[in-house]
Amino acid sequence: MGRLFWKFFLCILLAQVAATIGIGGTIWLREQTRNRGEEATLDVGPPGAVMLDAARATLKHAGLAGLREFALNSRRMRLYVLDEQGHEVLGRTVPAKLREEVTRNLGANDDDQMHRAVARMTGPDGRNYIAFASRIPRSAPDAILQDAARVEAGAGPFGAIGGMGGDPRAGQGSGPSMGMGGGPGRGFGPGPGPGGGFGLPPHVSRWLGIVAATLASLLFAALLAWYFSRPIRALRSAFESAAAGDLAPKFASVRFPAGGDELAELGQDFDRMTAQLRMLMDGQRRLLHDVSHELRSPLARLQAAIGLAHQQPDKIQPSLERIERESVRMDRLVGELLTLSRLEASTVPPADEPVDLVEMVDQIADDARFEAGAHVKVHAPDPVTVRGTPDLLWSAVENIVRNAVKHGGAAGEVDVELHRDADQVHIEVLDRGPGIEPEHLGEIFEPFFRSNPTRNNVDGHGLGLAIAKRVVETHGGGILAANRIGGGLKVTISLPLAA
Repeated sequence: MGRLFWKFFLCILLAQVAATIGIGGTIWLREQTRNRGEEATLDVGPPGAVMLDAARATLKHAGLAGLREFALNSRRMRLYVLDEQGHEVLGRTVPAKLREEVTRNLGANDDDQMHRAVARMTGPDGRNYIAFASRIPRSAPDAILQDAARVEAGAGPFGAIGGMGGDPRAGQGSGPSMGMGGGPGRGFGPGPGPGGGFGLPPHVSRWLGIVAATLASLLFAALLAWYFSRPIRALRSAFESAAAGDLAPKFASVRFPAGGDELAELGQDFDRMTAQLRMLMDGQRRLLHDVSHELRSPLARLQAAIGLAHQQPDKIQPSLERIERESVRMDRLVGELLTLSRLEASTVPPADEPVDLVEMVDQIADDARFEAGAHVKVHAPDPVTVRGTPDLLWSAVENIVRNAVKHGGAAGEVDVELHRDADQVHIEVLDRGPGIEPEHLGEIFEPFFRSNPTRNNVDGHGLGLAIAKRVVETHGGGILAANRIGGGLKVTISLPLAA
């Protein structure tokens, strides 16, 4: 995964954590408000059922005294036990809401879940009891200690409940309430105050967490959108400028929100792309200028020869010979341009045929000796084979050798040496001419480059070395030029050996 992915992931994760904290805080505030302000209710869940089963077993084996001790020592849930007269065995007051739920429960069906929240029990002495449970709030941790103190003080039972032979309106007790009533005891009272969490009104604290989570999510979403939109807007502006013809670098000095990720790399790639396009366009303009310049001279000579033929009909033969020479010259120029254009635009790999370089170099040297009368010496080891297109490789090596013969001085001595290493073969073409100025060594493989054209009165258009370079690079090799110490130029062609 890239750095951009992890940044996106962490931003979303932080937004989710903020939302979770906000929602959790809202639930916590609501629970705090509920624990502080609501009355006790009947526990109808599995914990209440478990406590009632334990109370039934305690009454059966330990009697009423054991049941009182069990009810007194319950920590998380308060157990109420009423006798046949409706009195709570520990003398605690039963809140009105809880009393109503127990009254409704006594008339429920046996298969109703509410019916299982109240247990009817019979003690060893044959007396009947009713037991039910209610959770102890965290806001009253010392309620059980107060109940224990009340039992030790010997307070009699009080507080009846309807349905057991007593007045359902009775049972509020004449003494101070120590349990779950609304008196000065610390039971399920209304809490320290009417407010919600953090001293805020309940309706405010209930929505505070949700509002905070929403604001946090919006903040992270805005930051994330800004982080992505700023470089994207910059890229859009750069593309519009490029479409309008402005190919200058746009992101070299731009600081992204957090540089170094894929967006920054995309901007750098865009700059490289525009630089390459600018170089290609400049090359095309230069090529068009050079082609126009090269064609202008032969066209001017053609027009002069035609005009001379019209003015002097007796000299028409020399004019026709001049026209023929210029036509051949233009035909050769156009052919070389087409070859160079095909090599630069071709995306098809060269043909994969075995080519014996030693045999090829020998034939090229023989042709040079026959056509130009040059002294070309070939120094080669055993046959060396490469793979590629024979015609293209022949054209590349021939251009290098013919260029050395043209610029090799009056003697026309050229040495061609072949040697190989682990995975490449090197063809070195050495002449004894004037060489190339050091600052122009990197330019001789550019189209239409000619060193000292006024001093070197040699026919040609400066396309041979450019064609040779494209051919060698197409075959996965390289070509270099360097001046020799004793004078002259050395051109080295490196090609991969056949596997």
